[in-house]
Amino acid sequence: QVQLVESGGGLVQAGGSLRLSCEASGNKFSLNTMGWYRQAPGKQRELVADITTGGRTNYADSVKGRFTISRDNAKNTMYLQMNSLKPADTAVYYCNADYIIWGVVYHNAWGQGTQVTVSS
Repeated sequence: QVQLVESGGGLVQAGGSLRLSCEASGNKFSLNTMGWYRQAPGKQRELVADITTGGRTNYADSVKGRFTISRDNAKNTMYLQMNSLKPADTAVYYCNADYIIWGVVYHNAWGQGTQVTVSS
């Protein structure tokens, strides 16, 4: 089983920046696509951005130009650089990953989430 741990959330003023990290750990696994999701109170969990093993990225329209997703495959770590933060970005941010272990494909491994709060 792959464990995902997010870090880097916190309280920031509008216009500020945060950098989230998601580290995957486990044994005998290979990561596939990873992504950042967020869930605000009263809202459905939504995809923020995802990134393939090869570095192909996809962003929600609401964060394009402000957020940058990246990964370091050697460290099994994914990042989300968030700039020009807005109060609407306030949410719990979750790390998600698809992975293969012992030849079996697994989807939707989730981290515990990290709170991002953007004050006005």
